[in-house]
Amino acid sequence: MNSGILLSLLGFLPLVTPTCPVPCRCTTRITDCSLKNLTVENLPTAFRPSAEIIHLASNRLTSIPNGLFDNLRSLQAVYLQGNPWECTCDILYLRSWLQWQQNRSLYRDVRCSSPEHLQGRIIAYLTEDEIVSTCQHWYCSLALLSQLSLFILLILQTILVILIIVYLTARGRCPAAAERPLAARWPLPQAAEGARDGRRS
Repeated sequence: MNSGILLSLLGFLPLVTPTCPVPCRCTTRITDCSLKNLTVENLPTAFRPSAEIIHLASNRLTSIPNGLFDNLRSLQAVYLQGNPWECTCDILYLRSWLQWQQNRSLYRDVRCSSPEHLQGRIIAYLTEDEIVSTCQHWYCSLALLSQLSLFILLILQTILVILIIVYLTARGRCPAAAERPLAARWPLPQAAEGARDGRRS
């Protein structure tokens, strides 16, 4: 019992010396992930807390996942040059992180590869409006899709309401007919013969 509780508690504690992320090479202070053909999809999701320098140069990175560097308290520098950075909405986190760095001159080679009108620009000095302007087509498409979905949903709801009304109306007529006395709908043979006898007399 005690050992189970101890293991459960240890599961909530951060590792003191986490392993080096694949496929990087690590020392206590340096994590070298350069020249590994890394993309956003196979970039390590976490780095060693003790890392002071991270090398991500000369890969195929187009952006950095949100929050990747936020919990690295000892981090002093990240080498990011030589990557095909796409300065669209996804670059906002990297731009924000670069702007918080004291030595921005270290990141003068971190430049946009696309889109064309921002090609060659230093990411740290981009304005938010310049980046957001590249997202307008995406936002417009999303807004149009949302409006179209809402319109289709309203049509379906209207059709459903009509079907319910028709069903309830038809159902209301049937019970009314069912409640009428059988004799009122189909005269009994005896009643019919009595009526004929009365006419003859």
